[in-house]
Amino acid sequence: MCGVVGILSQKPVAGELYESLIHLQHRGQDAAGIMTFNTRFHSKKGVGLVRDIFDEHNMQRLLGNVGIGHTRYPTSGGFSMEEAQPFWTSVPYGIAMAHNGNVVNYNELVKELEEKHQRYVNSTSDTEVILQLFADALNSSTTNGQATHFFKHICQAVEKVFDSVSGSYSAVCMIIGKGMVAFRDPHGIRPLAMGKRRNPDGSTDYIFASETTMFYALGFELAGMVSPGEVIFVSQDGTAHKQVLRQEQFTPCVFEYVYFSRPDTMMNDVSVYRSRLRMGQNLANRWKEQYPELIPDIVIPAPATANTAALSFAHELGVRYSEGLYKNPFIGRTFIMPGQEERKRSVRYKLVPQETEIRNKTVLIVDDSIVRGNTSKQIVRMVYEFGAKKVYFVSACPPVKLPCFYGVDMPTRSELIASNLTEKEIQNYMGVDILLYQRIEDLVEAVTRKGEHHIDQPCMACLDGWYVTGDVDEKKMVEMEDKRVMERNQK
Repeated sequence: MCGVVGILSQKPVAGELYESLIHLQHRGQDAAGIMTFNTRFHSKKGVGLVRDIFDEHNMQRLLGNVGIGHTRYPTSGGFSMEEAQPFWTSVPYGIAMAHNGNVVNYNELVKELEEKHQRYVNSTSDTEVILQLFADALNSSTTNGQATHFFKHICQAVEKVFDSVSGSYSAVCMIIGKGMVAFRDPHGIRPLAMGKRRNPDGSTDYIFASETTMFYALGFELAGMVSPGEVIFVSQDGTAHKQVLRQEQFTPCVFEYVYFSRPDTMMNDVSVYRSRLRMGQNLANRWKEQYPELIPDIVIPAPATANTAALSFAHELGVRYSEGLYKNPFIGRTFIMPGQEERKRSVRYKLVPQETEIRNKTVLIVDDSIVRGNTSKQIVRMVYEFGAKKVYFVSACPPVKLPCFYGVDMPTRSELIASNLTEKEIQNYMGVDILLYQRIEDLVEAVTRKGEHHIDQPCMACLDGWYVTGDVDEKKMVEMEDKRVMERNQK
């Protein structure tokens, strides 16, 4: 899971790319990069937060009216500076790419690129693999001519990517002298939105981004999502060409709605905020079915992703909602921190219980999900330490039992508490009086209830074991789990 953005404008884009990455910081804290072009590429990448990487000096070097940016959250590949995006290649033209997602058949593709196409892969990033495949296919075509003719060659190159790459990928790339390209995998697992901005002279600026969070601030209007299997090319003169090359079952990631996306995002024509309200509503209705006589004194969220679900949960129960846990806004998101020990250590720095809201009360905690269980256990312990009489714990997401190989950091079954313990054992481990999970059908209903979204079924492989690309068996799962463990050990 990462954040990507691309802007093609009539004015310099470096500042707006920076602002966009600030809006996408929640999608990746490991590294960030910006690349622009005028007559050549200009690049700045670094490890850490966006605000710590870019300064006035290096921003002045990012010249041009076209550019792409990326915030990195490592779910595959290493953790070094060499893995920071965007990546670029000089042949043909000069192409730079940033990508959000995860490639399942990475090892096979690296072998094919090096042995069949004589293209060297200089990192362990799957983005570079997609870039090299795209560039090789584009280079194999005759690419002279007008923009409309050039778009046909882009379509052929993206078709090659679709034929070769298994997994999730939403990519933005820029081609020197040509313009900007955006495409999304045929299942649409990872999001990619498109926006337009009209200029006083009648020209149009374009933005492509993982989320719509920066659109209003920058003056863009949502022009729809890049459809699954679609490629869009915007030439340097601002003319847009688009085509859906392949139509598969539309299966966007459900965890985008549960946790990852900002609540003010429109994701696949569904409001993330509204979907989380419905998650809390459905979960509260299940609580009333299971425990009609048990009414807590107070409902508090595990901040901040669960705030919205907790608000509607409390409303349905007729119980007071309170932010009984104060979150330090300067501590990063613990779920996307790379190591277990770092996650454990940061929880107490990140959250402080408010004693006046907790002492001598029966407290119900709403969390967005329970993945590894460590954060949840720490939260319960803190609430008890501040005087709660009883603690109930509910999860807006069903039990996470299996790894995600499409871009969320759920890499091995050994780390997932629901993969190793029963719900009763998890309840005992966390030390709560009652533990209640959302049902899968209620989660799906919450996401799909409203909106002209055309979602066939959300991707929920981490919940139900159905991997939409159809090529994840036990052997592949062990191979990818071992790869991820090795990469972490190397760090």
